[in-house]
Amino acid sequence: MIPRTIFSSDHELFRDSVRKFLEQEAVPFHQQWEKDGHIDRALWNKAGEAGMLCSHIPEEYGGMAADFLYSTVVIEEIGRLGLTGIGFSLHSDIVAPYILHYGSEAQKQHYLPKLVSGEMVTAIAMTEPGAGSDLQGVKTTAVLDGDEYVINGSKTFITNGWLADLVIVVAKTDPKAGAKGTSLFLVEANTPGFSKGKRLEKVGMKAQDTSELFFQDVRVPRENLLGQPGMGFAYLMQELPQERLTVGIGALASAEAALNWTLDYTRERKAFGKAVADFQNTRFKLAEMATEIQVGRVFVDRCLELHLQGKLDVPTAAMLKYWGTDLQCKVLDECVQLHGGYGFMWEYPVARAWADARVQRIYAGTNEIMKEIIARSLV
Repeated sequence: MIPRTIFSSDHELFRDSVRKFLEQEAVPFHQQWEKDGHIDRALWNKAGEAGMLCSHIPEEYGGMAADFLYSTVVIEEIGRLGLTGIGFSLHSDIVAPYILHYGSEAQKQHYLPKLVSGEMVTAIAMTEPGAGSDLQGVKTTAVLDGDEYVINGSKTFITNGWLADLVIVVAKTDPKAGAKGTSLFLVEANTPGFSKGKRLEKVGMKAQDTSELFFQDVRVPRENLLGQPGMGFAYLMQELPQERLTVGIGALASAEAALNWTLDYTRERKAFGKAVADFQNTRFKLAEMATEIQVGRVFVDRCLELHLQGKLDVPTAAMLKYWGTDLQCKVLDECVQLHGGYGFMWEYPVARAWADARVQRIYAGTNEIMKEIIARSLV
């Protein structure tokens, strides 16, 4: 197999610590968390103590000023173990960068140390019942009233929504201005008028606390505006490549884990007097998956190199997101098939990973939207 060369010995030491942390603090409890509909809130604090949250944040705000490969390690280890309830990446690699890049100095000083420590869990509220990938169709409004903005609207499918202490809310400050009328706001969970709906019952990712959020005359100070008014859509577009990169990283890690589970299973499982792995069809399927995963791994690592250099563009990130998640779903479907009836049993990790994977082709922009982004860059 082609060796990975992007990680240093320090990254691999960090990987060992992350793996041990997850195997001790998460793996034994994840099945119960699936029944609960959310992970244990204390895991966030423990992860903060272990340096697993927001490692890229500068030291003056409590972080380690680490490169993105440290985040990559966390994403890959969570994916390898099938711990899809853990929303660390959204918190660290999607929400935190908005505050770091666009927040005022006061906002950064106040919030970022709490994100690093796990004192605050975060979410970003983009999707609405009538607006998914079409972010320009957002109906939630934020109207300036004196020194406060009054927010009204609702959001759905919000990752980390149930446990979130702080939410970045996408709202229209000028509904007539289209994309240029969109702004971002920092809203704490204890703000009057802000309420959380039920935890949504999903086909997969059952331990992830995905929920509805409601805003009824929620008043926040003008200082809670993130960045400049009317710049929200531009900020979202600038940050989406990293979000889509994180999805692609997780997709390949999940596919790789499923292949390993299936290799173990087909070597041990007997049919017609011999191991399932001894049948030519099984061997060819395994060979196909191993090859495609290797191709995907090289692509992921090249995208990571570009991202570290600040050169990962929107179309390339879209390619990774769509192709990587399509591959993930393809591999998991093949792995379920090779497990036979046991592949459809929830107690087997491949079954849970198969169910968990399907949403990857939907969130962070549907794969159809990814193809449209790529096509626009071509023509």
